[in-house]
Amino acid sequence: MVDAGFVKGLIPVENGGHRFSNLQFALACEELARVEINTPTIVLGTGLGTFPIITAGTPEQKERFLAPFVDGSPALAAIAFTEAAGGANFDHPDPRYGVQTFAVRDGDEWVINGRKAYTTNASGWDDDGADIISVVCRIDETKPPAESLAIIVVEKGTPGVTFSGIIDTIGHLATNSPYVDFVDVRVPVENLIGAPGDGLALTKGSFSWTCSSIAAAAVGKMRRAFEIAYDFVSTEKRSGSVPVIDHQNAGYMLADIKTRIEVGRYFAWKAADHFDKTGGLDRELSNMSKIYNSELSVQTVYDAMRLVGVDSYGDRAPLGDIMLDVLCLPIYDGGNMGVRRRHLHEMLRTPGYDPLAAAENRLSV
Repeated sequence: MVDAGFVKGLIPVENGGHRFSNLQFALACEELARVEINTPTIVLGTGLGTFPIITAGTPEQKERFLAPFVDGSPALAAIAFTEAAGGANFDHPDPRYGVQTFAVRDGDEWVINGRKAYTTNASGWDDDGADIISVVCRIDETKPPAESLAIIVVEKGTPGVTFSGIIDTIGHLATNSPYVDFVDVRVPVENLIGAPGDGLALTKGSFSWTCSSIAAAAVGKMRRAFEIAYDFVSTEKRSGSVPVIDHQNAGYMLADIKTRIEVGRYFAWKAADHFDKTGGLDRELSNMSKIYNSELSVQTVYDAMRLVGVDSYGDRAPLGDIMLDVLCLPIYDGGNMGVRRRHLHEMLRTPGYDPLAAAENRLSV
């Protein structure tokens, strides 16, 4: 992926990269995910780790932290977001809840303590750590997230960072998802991205950036499921006199699957283009596309399995592996239930919400 330019595609031109648009990434994610989903997941994980720096970092921070991603090395970045107790309520207004990873200023340093889970890429290639980890934390345990949530960058090799085990997931088998412990981790005060309280918007923006690419990846997996099912029903008779596709119910189900793929693809494209045209501020179509396509992919792969029948349930059957991969899409990078509540419901309740704005590439609120 480094040689193909995808990592440099995360980085702005002025910082030595050749940043892709969100739409370009969506196109790539569909094609990559059709074949293998871990590769785009690793790239997007690096994108999550670098997004806050690109969005709100100072020129000095960008030069310092983004350098490994433009020199041709296999650099990795991560965002340490999910708490060991979960991340759905990270922005809880009561400071007793939400993010419980804290950074306390001690002279010219931040001292970070906390535990994170599902930190894609964080342990690096050889368990020696990602090049940078953007840690979502709070810098004052008495203040709400709007005043205290922050993102602080921890560089590879910083003492006090340990990886306490990879979470064995049922899909995405080549994606590392470790627990990360931060115990008296000291970093310079200059590693704070933006200002105290900016972590709230930066975290939401980071995950909104990945939404349309996840939606596109879901399309890629649906495509592959369709291809397998289509080949099966076109060639198999299952002890009958005609191919399975000649039976009306099978043909109708196949047509429905293909329709979903086309609808999902154009939704992902629209969401990605809208994100680009709103300067990365969109929270509506990006989140909607992720919710819709991720849930659609689970139903679609299941329907493909129904077309193939019990042979799709074997431990070496490709549709089974695809199902295990797509099951993750509705529950990671912000679970869909939380996204509906924290992003879309919140947006719909905002006075002045404009339901036609997204269709015209304007912000709804």
